[in-house]
Amino acid sequence: MEAATGESLLDRTVPWVGLAARLIVGGVWLVAGGLKVSDLRSSIRAVQVYELLPNSLAEFVGIVLPLVEVGIGLLLIAGLATQPAAVVSALLLVAFIVGIGSAWARGLQIDCGCFGGGGQLGEGEKPQYLAEILRDIGLLALTGLLVWRPRTPFSADRILFKTK
Repeated sequence: MEAATGESLLDRTVPWVGLAARLIVGGVWLVAGGLKVSDLRSSIRAVQVYELLPNSLAEFVGIVLPLVEVGIGLLLIAGLATQPAAVVSALLLVAFIVGIGSAWARGLQIDCGCFGGGGQLGEGEKPQYLAEILRDIGLLALTGLLVWRPRTPFSADRILFKTK
């Protein structure tokens, strides 16, 4: 079905779904990074317990990752450089899915550290690997939409590049 403008229902709907995706994914990155920035020691520990990187590199990642997450969140919420921010978001989400899957496969008993905290789980606590992976797959799907169709309503990209 096409409107008087000649746009299909998909063409009229996708930008609004993209706006929701941009705000959801951007909000998640902003919260996740913001919680880690306030406690960089925990962020470093969260990276180290995955046992995937040498300690010096894990320390670097633990410090830089929260800043990258906050930056991606701000870019997505503003709708500025949406497609590049979505590509970086997708790459991080794939890395997180692989990291969580690796921890699960190796039987590690850790908190993912996705929203601060992180580290070894306490006695009687169970990892939530499946839920964490499913959450990240959902965020990856939303991010994929933004890579495919980055122009959304109420975005800095639309204003700067004067696209409809």
